[in-house]
Amino acid sequence: MIGALTWPGLALAQSAPTSRTALLIAVFFILVLASLYGFEIIQKVPATLHTPLMSGSNAISGITIIGALICILHLEPGSIAATVLGVLAIIFAMINVVGGFLVTDRMLQMFKRK
Repeated sequence: MIGALTWPGLALAQSAPTSRTALLIAVFFILVLASLYGFEIIQKVPATLHTPLMSGSNAISGITIIGALICILHLEPGSIAATVLGVLAIIFAMINVVGGFLVTDRMLQMFKRK
């Protein structure tokens, strides 16, 4: 069990196979809708605002890192696949955060007076 941190519906999803499938479909549906919505939002942003927008997305990646760390801490022993996915989430989120901050810093250096 995950421990003190429980996601609503997790106990129900673990008890019956049909509800686990329904939950997986619902979560996948939300992921697809969020991806399409995010793509539409990004397309409407002017080019001059892309770097500040990326700077804001670094905060979201930071939240992803914290969430992945919490999930890894509450794994069942011997859960290799979940551990690998958690570590990959941390690695990719860290690449995103560091790269975003480097690009933002470079952009801000362009506007400094010499």
